[in-house]
Amino acid sequence: MSDATDPWLIVGLGNPGPEFAANRHNVGFMVADLLATRIGGKFKRAQKAQAQVVEGRVGPPGPLSRRVVLVKPLSYMNLSGGPVTALRDFYKVPTDHVVAVHDELDIDYGTLRLKLGGGDNGHNGLKSMTKAMGPDYHRVRFGIGRPPGRMQVADFVLKDFSSGERKELGYLVDRAADAVEALVAEGLERAQSAYNS
Repeated sequence: MSDATDPWLIVGLGNPGPEFAANRHNVGFMVADLLATRIGGKFKRAQKAQAQVVEGRVGPPGPLSRRVVLVKPLSYMNLSGGPVTALRDFYKVPTDHVVAVHDELDIDYGTLRLKLGGGDNGHNGLKSMTKAMGPDYHRVRFGIGRPPGRMQVADFVLKDFSSGERKELGYLVDRAADAVEALVAEGLERAQSAYNS
């Protein structure tokens, strides 16, 4: 069982490379980038895994401050489990202190849902993480809604946010980063009551 001194591994899920940077599927990277800015760190290549990492602390100074390792896997979404598990083991992070931040099709755009465990709902990043370490990690699910008309899911998630969506995106990414910090510093129930909408 984990305790308050254990570090947290916060994983933004996405695909590496500039061509994917603004895709819906990369909202996890966007949240991780904002968290890195907040803790005053820059992502650097991990020695132990195919990923970029930043180490720091989140939460208010004092007893609620938590040590975190922010992670952006560089393995492409469907292979995220390998780098995440390698880093979990290297930093000695209990699985219930791993947080995956990811896009979620079955939630309206901009809606957040936080939970511990559960299925992967067809999300390849979660599928890979669950296969590598089991399902008992936290998720911060960022709603992107369903594709319009007959557009295929794969095409939809690999497209950039629409111009209408982009108007709110900065605020929503900021709110998702707040939710991650609340989860780590105050626990799941308090974070859910503040951010699950």
